[in-house]
Amino acid sequence: MSKNDQNSQNLVHWADITADRIIKQIGDKDTYTLASGITPSGTVHFGNFREVITVDFVARALRKRGKKARFIFSWDDYDTFRKIPKNMPKQDELEKFMFQPIVDTPDPYGERESYAALHEKSFESQLEKVGIAVEPLYQAKKYRAGEYVKGIEKALNETETIKTILNQFRKEPLSAEWLPVSVYCEKCNTDNKINQKKWDGSKLSYHCDNCGHDGCETLTETSRLKLPWRVDWPMRWAYEKVDFEPGGKDHSSQGGSFSTAKDIVKIFDWKAPIYLQYDFVSIKGKGGKMSSSSGEVVTVNDVLNIYEPEMVRWIFASYKSNVDFAVSFDLDVIKTYEDFDRQERLAYGIEEGNEKKVAMAKRVYELSQLGVVPSKMPFQPSFRHLTNVLQIHDGNIQMAKDYYQEQIKNDRDERRFNERAHCALNWLENFAPDDFKFSINKEAPKLEIDELGKKYLQEVSQMIDGHGDFSSDEELHEKLYEIMHSLELKPGDIFPLCYNILINKPKGPKLAGFMRTIGLKKVNQLIKGIL
Repeated sequence: MSKNDQNSQNLVHWADITADRIIKQIGDKDTYTLASGITPSGTVHFGNFREVITVDFVARALRKRGKKARFIFSWDDYDTFRKIPKNMPKQDELEKFMFQPIVDTPDPYGERESYAALHEKSFESQLEKVGIAVEPLYQAKKYRAGEYVKGIEKALNETETIKTILNQFRKEPLSAEWLPVSVYCEKCNTDNKINQKKWDGSKLSYHCDNCGHDGCETLTETSRLKLPWRVDWPMRWAYEKVDFEPGGKDHSSQGGSFSTAKDIVKIFDWKAPIYLQYDFVSIKGKGGKMSSSSGEVVTVNDVLNIYEPEMVRWIFASYKSNVDFAVSFDLDVIKTYEDFDRQERLAYGIEEGNEKKVAMAKRVYELSQLGVVPSKMPFQPSFRHLTNVLQIHDGNIQMAKDYYQEQIKNDRDERRFNERAHCALNWLENFAPDDFKFSINKEAPKLEIDELGKKYLQEVSQMIDGHGDFSSDEELHEKLYEIMHSLELKPGDIFPLCYNILINKPKGPKLAGFMRTIGLKKVNQLIKGIL
């Protein structure tokens, strides 16, 4: 049995299964080319990220099998600037560049050389944070450098073939004058009102209704011609020799851009790459599909404010590519952290599971790492408990770190704590329910307490004075209940009282553990202040 056949029998994750499919269908190659791309029409949102990380997983799967994988990422910055996102400043200034190339539109913040570069550099820096390395290709540079001259020529010479392919899925057929190319006017640099286009085999003439200019572009000399998306995509497959590229549901439907591209690509003497459909991602609490052009977006950075980088990768690796899911910003954040920690323990053998479950946990965990898997399981501060510790210390991360100091053993543990602590603070400030938030009373509050309540507090105070520290939450819990039962009280009689003394609220985290985290000396000071 060959090495590849042996590998094929041990595939547990969809990324590995896809890599196996690429090798079998494409054949053995020195380097496989994997592709992804985005138009920088606005802030690149988290929904776009699914395509990128899908390619990253497959590239990693190929490399694990000893193959080289080239991950090219195309910035379609020669596309037209069609809509001004609501979240952009200087709307009036941007309005002047409507229907010009995105790459020629200025950065409204004045930080980058163009509007396109603003969004490109921002997203590239976010990808670095989650361990994704891409080879960026800037399409405006490639078009303007004349790299696609032969592709444009082939498309123009095969206009009728392309029209036949596209018309299969159109209600209204393309006009007799239609050509598979757009042109940016030589005078006004816009492409939205270009008419009377004619191709004579070497030159393209046109009339611009926007400014009245009659222009003529020689193919071998011009940098103003661009293929429309449905032709541009397959042309670039052929130019870059793409072996794999995923696509969303909108591209994957019958008559969508992939179904036409796989026929058009034959014109360019290439074949459609291995394809994988992925589904959409949403943020829990925010309905609908995210859109860069609307400006209503959540970015990778926004998600990194709530989840550690490895967790962001893990969330995507945990779902099949064709399954839609939502990333939670609400109370389910706690469950997401608990699920991640549980799978991390499974991957390291700290927690037991069946063979299939453990194998999947190990592979998903491996794909979630920014680099190599640590030899020892990183420190796991419970997210729920960490939010309590941070609030007890008024959000002071260093004081919270002192609480965990004995458990932080190395640089990886240090990074885990710092990232998780910052995420916990961001979540508390922006997304946690109000009843989850608290602050420890600096002084004992003024409360009306009946005699039985006072008696209970006196005995708890005496118990703390006489016992000192408790070895576990369970031990303290039993003592609190022992006193409660001895006075024939019920939980409803004493828990609201205790929480009000500590945080001026009728309920809070589990009482015994909460008291130990605050520090029994501090708790007793508040109790004695009441008495």
